[in-house]
Amino acid sequence: MTGVTLNGAIKRYGETQVIHGIDLQIEDGEFCVFVGPSGCGKSTLLRMIAGLEETTEGEIHIGARDVTHLDPAKRGVAMVFQTYALYPHMTVAENMGFGLRMNGVAKAEINQKVQEASAILKLDQYLKRKPKALSGGQRQRVAIGRAIVRGPDVFLFDEPLSNLDAELRVEMRVEIARLHNEIGATMIYVTHDQVEAMTMADKIVVLRDGRIEQVGAPMDLYRDPDNRFVAGFIGSPAMNFLECNVVDGRVTHPAFNHPVPVTSSVPANATKVTLGIRPEHLLVDRTGDTCTVDLTEALGGVSYSYLLTANGDKLIIEERDDERSKQGARIGISFSAERAMLFDNETGERLR
Repeated sequence: MTGVTLNGAIKRYGETQVIHGIDLQIEDGEFCVFVGPSGCGKSTLLRMIAGLEETTEGEIHIGARDVTHLDPAKRGVAMVFQTYALYPHMTVAENMGFGLRMNGVAKAEINQKVQEASAILKLDQYLKRKPKALSGGQRQRVAIGRAIVRGPDVFLFDEPLSNLDAELRVEMRVEIARLHNEIGATMIYVTHDQVEAMTMADKIVVLRDGRIEQVGAPMDLYRDPDNRFVAGFIGSPAMNFLECNVVDGRVTHPAFNHPVPVTSSVPANATKVTLGIRPEHLLVDRTGDTCTVDLTEALGGVSYSYLLTANGDKLIIEERDDERSKQGARIGISFSAERAMLFDNETGERLR
């Protein structure tokens, strides 16, 4: 059993607390992604698991072992960093086997483990090359291979794709997901890119200001967010938010010619709530005139139209039909009530 458990994990730097009592269970063999904006504490939390940051309070368990105060080398983890950190004077094979060599592992065993890792990562033909002769994606695969040969209980990834261009990031996302399926190890992955989180994770942990906002499967967070922060962070393009008036229990906004259709209950004393609706759930009414098309982005199979409502609010709508909105056009919009989400204006919590 090589899951990871955090019980009340806290991190302070002097008087400043940056991680606030994290309770989290990561199951054996699970691919868990920590996601959130810069400064939310995701890398700090990962480094606490690795032992690179001291845990001020609370406990961290890997499998059945309490590793809270163990040295990093004794925790059974291997970490892949944003920078490749390869030795330029060593070959790919030497880089991958360096950690084992430093631990006194026999040469024959090192060669066997390097060969096995290189086969998984499709690096066989590059083993004799130096890092300067590799592409960015190949260098990152070498860094991952260096982690694989150690046979860790848990793999830790700290924004490993940030230095790659867009095409390579997509390629490496597929590679890492395939690697997880092939070796079945527990993996914890840090990113600020919610697309990476959605496409790779079994479980997503959304962090903000050192606290967990929500934990769940990617599509569960997408379809059923607990608050406005999670709703706005998960999904690309982001969810639309409109501040709406509440009159006699009915939700209204100038973008609609009728009360907003909702299934959520509205607090009896509410005068305003926030409506959340995803771009793909908005429908175009070509006969309407409540919105102006400010800009369109045609991406081939899909277009995104940026709308301005009568009171100046902004919306994004996804269009896939043959007929698509043109800049300057006046249109109306609608949606099904079950697609709408309401949030408390003050707390940001979801109204259900």
